[in-house]
Amino acid sequence: MPRYVAPEIEARWQDAWEKAGIFQAKRSADKPKYYVLEMFPYPSGKLHMGHVRNYTMGDVIARYKLSTGHSVLHPMGFDAFGMPAENAAMASGGHPKDWTYANIDTMVEQMKPLGLSLDWSRMFATCDESYYGQQQALFLDFLEKGLVYRKNAVVNWDPVDMTVLANEQVEGGRGWRSGALVERRELTQWFFKISDYSDELLTALDTLENWPPKVRLMQENWIGKSRGLQFSFVRTDGGDPIEVYTTRPDTLNGASFVGISPDHPIAKALEAESAEVAAFVAECRKGGTTEEAIETAEKLGYDTGIRVKHPLNPDWELPVWIANFILMDYGTGAIFACPAHDQRDLDFCRKYDLPVIPTFYPLNAEMAPESVSDDLFDGYVRKLPLEDGELEDRWQFRVVSEAYVPQKTETVRWIDHFLGLDMATGEEAINATIDFAEAEGWGEGVTKFRLRDWGLSRQRYWGCPIPVVHCPDCGVVPEKKENLPIALPYDEDGKAIDFSVPGNPLDRHPSWRNCACPACGKPAQRETDTMDTFVDSSWYFARFTAPDADTPTRMEDAEYWMNVDQYIGGVEHAILHLLYSRFFARAMQVCGHLPEKAVEPFDALFTQGMVTHEMYRVRTDFSKEGNQTTARAEFCFPEDVVAFNYEGKRVAVLKSRLNDCQRSTENEDHLIQQLKDDEGNVGWVQVIPSAKMSKSKKNVVDPVSIISAYGADTARWFVLSDSPPERDVEWTASGAEAAHKHLSRVWNLCDKIGEMAPDMTGQGDDELLREMHKAIRDVTLSIETFGFNAAIAKLYSFTNTLAKSKAGTAAQKQAIMTLAQLMSPMTPHLAEDIWNHQGGEGLCATAPWPVADESMLVEDSVTLPIQINGKRRGEITVAKDLGKDEVEKIALAHEAVQKALNGSAPKKVIVVPGRIVNVVA
Repeated sequence: MPRYVAPEIEARWQDAWEKAGIFQAKRSADKPKYYVLEMFPYPSGKLHMGHVRNYTMGDVIARYKLSTGHSVLHPMGFDAFGMPAENAAMASGGHPKDWTYANIDTMVEQMKPLGLSLDWSRMFATCDESYYGQQQALFLDFLEKGLVYRKNAVVNWDPVDMTVLANEQVEGGRGWRSGALVERRELTQWFFKISDYSDELLTALDTLENWPPKVRLMQENWIGKSRGLQFSFVRTDGGDPIEVYTTRPDTLNGASFVGISPDHPIAKALEAESAEVAAFVAECRKGGTTEEAIETAEKLGYDTGIRVKHPLNPDWELPVWIANFILMDYGTGAIFACPAHDQRDLDFCRKYDLPVIPTFYPLNAEMAPESVSDDLFDGYVRKLPLEDGELEDRWQFRVVSEAYVPQKTETVRWIDHFLGLDMATGEEAINATIDFAEAEGWGEGVTKFRLRDWGLSRQRYWGCPIPVVHCPDCGVVPEKKENLPIALPYDEDGKAIDFSVPGNPLDRHPSWRNCACPACGKPAQRETDTMDTFVDSSWYFARFTAPDADTPTRMEDAEYWMNVDQYIGGVEHAILHLLYSRFFARAMQVCGHLPEKAVEPFDALFTQGMVTHEMYRVRTDFSKEGNQTTARAEFCFPEDVVAFNYEGKRVAVLKSRLNDCQRSTENEDHLIQQLKDDEGNVGWVQVIPSAKMSKSKKNVVDPVSIISAYGADTARWFVLSDSPPERDVEWTASGAEAAHKHLSRVWNLCDKIGEMAPDMTGQGDDELLREMHKAIRDVTLSIETFGFNAAIAKLYSFTNTLAKSKAGTAAQKQAIMTLAQLMSPMTPHLAEDIWNHQGGEGLCATAPWPVADESMLVEDSVTLPIQINGKRRGEITVAKDLGKDEVEKIALAHEAVQKALNGSAPKKVIVVPGRIVNVVA
């Protein structure tokens, strides 16, 4: 009997698919289209099984849709710009372009053996001049439409990498690559006006019914729509009023001070006049701008000496402080602090001995206490879920602090306004406060969004150059489109581009930035900032519809292929990438590059789980420090260790140590003893529980080695079968072996059926074909609902049924060919081989998807359990429509019932149609 040799089978069928060109996307007026897209990868140079799972999921959908008669677009590309390539060039002395394209070649080489149904003719990398040249054209179009602008802004500055960092690139207040403490720095930056679309981006979330609810919620929170009160505090010194915006105006009577950002105009004016203020502001700017950095940093404040009047009482004055936790880009850059109901404000007031005044009190109390102790704050006020505006029913809104306000007569109108109102919820208190302020003329109800404009400037080489020119006479001038692309300089000898020192190499290039002004023709200089890499990935889905177009898109192709019917990727991209892509689709539509239907570019979104693997850490480089022996811990790859269970624990040994060990016996206990060090550690390898595959932790499994050992179909089958696709799956060698064993069994079953005599008859043909049609129904439904593990479970079951069947040759042949078709999206190579072996016409990949015969799904009989005195004693199979009397006769004739009755008549027989028979003896 021939043996299942996956590498031979897979190479043969991949070649057949390529020659037939079946995966090349073609527009067809006679077919419905389907566009499936996985979030494209960064070219790190090495695939791992997490990539395999992601791309296999998309491949299952693409192959299924091809079989159901669709024109399918399933492309692949690379998100290729960014700091990793530039850092690699700094470390190696090479060039980011060389590093990137070498890695792309490697990854394509790793991908192709997987047998993915990709249209490789459409492949591009975002660092291709043909791609980023069109991105520059988009920038110019956005600029013309007023969707791009330039302004001074406070940014996260990495002093080591010497570049601006996005908030998500700051981790624990440090740069994600350099580890340096991030600073605030004011720079002139380019921005996309995404905030113009805040309301539209928010309300449109309700139309994305095929997106995960958690992703829509994350986007909703990031956009952050809120209604609040905007008003001004009047300064006692006659200076410009200080405007504030608050979503909690109902806490106004708990105000302790007015705070302003270190970058507020008032702070800047004081900074210019006072060395003390300048020193304080400089200290504040050492911190990052992220919410995490601000929340965790020590609270710093400076009393400016300025005083403002409380809007409810002109005799109530509040001090104005500069505070390091207030950002200029949020609201107005100024706040009033209510420390009784905000932990950050409370920490600040405790530090600087400012009053803490509660504005809520228990319903069973006549009045709230006039100050908040730490215990009291912990005891009840902090429990209020203020972030969503809802208060617990046992709390009452506090209209005014009777003791703190100097003249009570000034608050009569304020108190009268709230009399008779039910203040059980925060929303009512907020709305009542806004209504009062508007009626009195000192404030206005305003709706604002948390979403800020997108700063896209980055000070680095390896990115898309911003296509503008700085002219001494004309100012900032857009480049002419006929001059695009503005290509990055590349010199093979490496003399002109210096990556050996931090900072932007474009600033140091001897000639690249020098150019002629597009407006006047005089000498000018190019912009040396490049675009944020989020820009590159925000429109690639549109470019795939026509990657060879000499404009960003070709409308007839975009009209046909858009929208993306199924988008697949990690939940870590749920906010910024998807939000920016949604903005870009709208901006491209305004500029005439996408049809109106594509303003929401992704019809359905699926966020897959991760592939995990246990980690191995080994102690190396032992050294003596004083009287202590120390060792440096390093992670090692799974292929470098042998891991197994020993005495109820997971242990691992280095293969190199295992090879050096003189094994005098095969006994595992004896081997362990030889491998133990003085402290009892086995092989010096620590086994750490599974986590997401990561190159830094070295817990990655190379797909190439798996394919070499078992074949691509085994890898594909395993990553789909172990758990639901939205959950994590742990890669294990035993799981891969089990998957390979099952596929070998299927192939052997095919071989056995192929050896059967063509005219051989048997028993149970109808039963086998009935199970076949059930499998068609269940697998189809599972694929359409992303239940890949459920589909595979059904295929396991049907394989078992077929293996046990005594049906004739015709029925078994039909069943094995149908099994091949149902397995084809998951294991396409094996399916093709079975299809070919059984004489199938053409390629299995293009054969029409099988359709379940509804008549075969109707059950003619039913199996009923028999209970005797409450215990199950047997079962009977009867016609589904058999009457109760006939069912009772058959049940009473059952051997177990006859034995229990022992010749006596039953006391009672209860027949529940289609369910059960109960006999009381």
